[in-house]
Amino acid sequence: MSRLLPRRFWKRWGKCKYQINVLRRPVIQFGIYYAYWTHDWDVDFVPYIARVKKLGFDILEVNAGTIARLGSKQREKLRKTASANGIELTAVVGLTKEFDISSEDKNTRERGIGFLNRIADAMHECGIRKLGGIIYGMWPGMLNDFSTEANERERAWHRSVFSMREAVKKAEDLGLNYNVEVVNRFEQFLINTCEDAVNYIDEVGSPNCKVMLDTFHMNIEEDSFAGAIERAGNNLGHFHVGENNRKPPGYGHIPWDEIGSALRRIGYDDTVVMEPFLMKGGEVGRDIRVFKDIMPNTDMDREAEKACRFLREKFA
Repeated sequence: MSRLLPRRFWKRWGKCKYQINVLRRPVIQFGIYYAYWTHDWDVDFVPYIARVKKLGFDILEVNAGTIARLGSKQREKLRKTASANGIELTAVVGLTKEFDISSEDKNTRERGIGFLNRIADAMHECGIRKLGGIIYGMWPGMLNDFSTEANERERAWHRSVFSMREAVKKAEDLGLNYNVEVVNRFEQFLINTCEDAVNYIDEVGSPNCKVMLDTFHMNIEEDSFAGAIERAGNNLGHFHVGENNRKPPGYGHIPWDEIGSALRRIGYDDTVVMEPFLMKGGEVGRDIRVFKDIMPNTDMDREAEKACRFLREKFA
């Protein structure tokens, strides 16, 4: 057939194939966590929406625990402001000891399931479709907070899976995704690698329960950034990014080219949220262990804007 068509046809077809491939490339949405700018976890998120829009982001990530405590009018204002600015909202939380769904205590586990259900209802009102974080146990949570017995991790794991099977029903009903965050061993003991997370969601057995990776934690725990991303594959539901030193992307040794290539290989076309922490003090500095200003006298907005452009280039 190729002999019957003129050369100009094939030149034009080559250009068309290139344009089709460009159109098929995954389109990632980029965001930033509100606590980049704050010392406290509970704040009014509304003023940050126009700010992140101006800086070039698509997403503002908020504290799920805070929105669970908002009234209906406050949730409506948050949703409408985000919609008016063309900003998507995502939510993240680390369960406290009071709501630990892996706890030995049945009442604590039930409170945790109830808390996740209240978060789900609040997310639905706010127009938020995605929850991430340490939603499978308490944060921070060390194994010796529970027991020194050899099999305690396995028992906590099964309690958490059983609880998540119950909690995720609400997410299924409301069309939400729960993304279990893989974190380092110094912050939690249940899910420290992508392999752990994949095994966990397999046991939960819900299409609404997915994996959340974070480059800061991957730098500590994974053998390979690309290997972990490829292991998550279609189960990757949310992705946090930040440098090894908690600075914005571009100021450390995280291999961004490798990560971008791996995301393209799995066809990831969802949410990437930047989560740097630069300021000491307050609840955020205390809980994240930021004991000094990491980038003193810096223009926070300028650095956020620069990091957003950096990520778009690396992950394009």
